[in-house]
Amino acid sequence: MSRRYGRAVITGVGVTAPGGAGAKSFWQLLTDGRTATRTISLFDASAFRSQVAAEVDFDGEAAGLSPQETRRMDRAAQFAVVTAREAVYDSDLDLGAVNPSRIGVTVGSAVGATMGLDQEYRTVSDGGRLDLVDHEYAVPHLYNFLAPSSFVTEVAWTVGAEGPGTTISTGCTSGLDAVGYAAGLIAEGSADVMVAGATDAPISPITVACFDAIKATTPRNDHPEGASRPFDATRNGFVLGEGSAFFVLEELEAARRRGARIYAEIAGYASRSNAFHMTGLRPDGKEMAEAIRVALAEARLNPEDIDYVNAHGSGTKQNDRHETAAFKRSLGDHAYRTPVSSIKSMVGHSLGAIGSIEVAASVLSMTHNVVPPTANLHNEDPECDLDYVPLTARDWRTDAVLSVGSGFGGFQSAMVLAKPERAAR
Repeated sequence: MSRRYGRAVITGVGVTAPGGAGAKSFWQLLTDGRTATRTISLFDASAFRSQVAAEVDFDGEAAGLSPQETRRMDRAAQFAVVTAREAVYDSDLDLGAVNPSRIGVTVGSAVGATMGLDQEYRTVSDGGRLDLVDHEYAVPHLYNFLAPSSFVTEVAWTVGAEGPGTTISTGCTSGLDAVGYAAGLIAEGSADVMVAGATDAPISPITVACFDAIKATTPRNDHPEGASRPFDATRNGFVLGEGSAFFVLEELEAARRRGARIYAEIAGYASRSNAFHMTGLRPDGKEMAEAIRVALAEARLNPEDIDYVNAHGSGTKQNDRHETAAFKRSLGDHAYRTPVSSIKSMVGHSLGAIGSIEVAASVLSMTHNVVPPTANLHNEDPECDLDYVPLTARDWRTDAVLSVGSGFGGFQSAMVLAKPERAAR
């Protein structure tokens, strides 16, 4: 991200997440330390190894979508539109007064319209019985389910954006990368306003089967609320989730001129790949550490300036140890003095959406000076020996937050969020 033209700040936040609709309910869930994980209800998962997930209680029409919109859009697209509307409303920005060609949209998603495709395949194949599917039974907007770029189209229509429109699909770092890319467009002067975030609704038979095949998700089906256990010695896989988070991004001085509430500056962002393995991670955390180092340098902050780390914290042994090593490698001794937590313990892992949801948690942590806890962390793993804020939220001054993501394929991303006066130093 270049500082040549300006500094990108967040002025609006919207969240659709397990446990409650809207950013306010989301934050309440986190600070209460409650988990939204339950036995899967969106389909019959009794034949699968992992049968638990963090689902969103969502009704598109109740959330303000028309019957035509809910018919046209996949569940993930519905999340995106509703969440983007919340972010714009929260920003108190009159988009009608902005040149539409200067408003852009960036949407991250790992698996696109998985639920819509899964459902429509069952329909056109008569429950899988037909080798040659009958397209006559498909919905008219089936192509929109195939192309994740349709999410950008839906959000752009919603906010009246005619500027840059981009889909980011980098696995589980998509949500971080989408916000980082949008911040870059603001900073380089390519847009005055960006509506950016991520969405995924992956809780479907095909997704559950994919993760069952590699045993990445937890088989702890008898205790759904306690199934997601990042950094705990008894963890045995992540819990699938769903949801969306969106933000309004503006240039700092423009936001100040209109008297906007500024949640945080996106002070630094970087991504790296490990060119190593599709699902494996090197134990030394080198690539994530390098992304953190570059993000800190871009923010012009030292490791000691970081007040809180919002971890990827998926709840797999491989990831948690890799991430712990990355924090030590990049932050040095300060890693031992810095609170770290994983909200996936409460809202699950919503794949491409979780990076944006974690940015929302980071921003709200800065707003309230509270660090959300890591739920279900009862037994410390000796190899994960940092301060993972177990069970209970902690009052803590958070002027600068590091949020990180790690994705299958070797993607590693880091973002530094800071109060503008902190970043200005």
